[in-house]
Amino acid sequence: MSYYYKRAALSLSLPLFSMTVCLMDVLLRRGLFVALQLAVSSSVRHPALRAGLIGARRTKKTWPVSFSQDELRKRLTPKQYHITQERGTESAFTGEFTDHKDEGTYTCVVCGAPLFSSNTKFDSGSGWPSFFDLLKEESVTLTDDFSYGMHRVETTCSQCGAHLGHLFDDGPRPTGKRYCINSGSLAFQPKDTAPSASSSTAEGGAASGSVTDGKTEL
Repeated sequence: MSYYYKRAALSLSLPLFSMTVCLMDVLLRRGLFVALQLAVSSSVRHPALRAGLIGARRTKKTWPVSFSQDELRKRLTPKQYHITQERGTESAFTGEFTDHKDEGTYTCVVCGAPLFSSNTKFDSGSGWPSFFDLLKEESVTLTDDFSYGMHRVETTCSQCGAHLGHLFDDGPRPTGKRYCINSGSLAFQPKDTAPSASSSTAEGGAASGSVTDGKTEL
């Protein structure tokens, strides 16, 4: 009879063992979650760690030129608005300026500020318009971007704060820089046509690229 008692006890202990393992797993996950919360909340001691965990933190800045959101929604296409105001990204190889080769100046689609010359545009193979230098050093503001668990350098228009794209250190000589820019954030002024940096109605047309929220290079 003792054999049957042992079998019965063993059959009863298996569910109890499974419940114990599940409970230990829950407690372990809970402990890791609490540790993560503590790491994120310790912004004073570990600001870099906190930024890397929760994403980009842009410094608030009063831009020289500003527009109401209602005006921008009326003046820009939905794609242009998403890219410049919500830091969106168009799909690679779909933007209207990716393979654009005309001579002239690329300006901010929001405020018309001159940003890049066609003389510095090159084919990077990335699928986005790429430039190895700025028209003027003060044309673009650089900001650390820790979104998607990586560190990149975001580029924004220094006049109105519109999101443009990102800056990488894999460009050609002489600068070694690659300004990887969304077509939807740009307008184009042909050669011998002077762009107006103070223009409040920059006409860039519709960006032809579809916008995605997924992880991309840009």
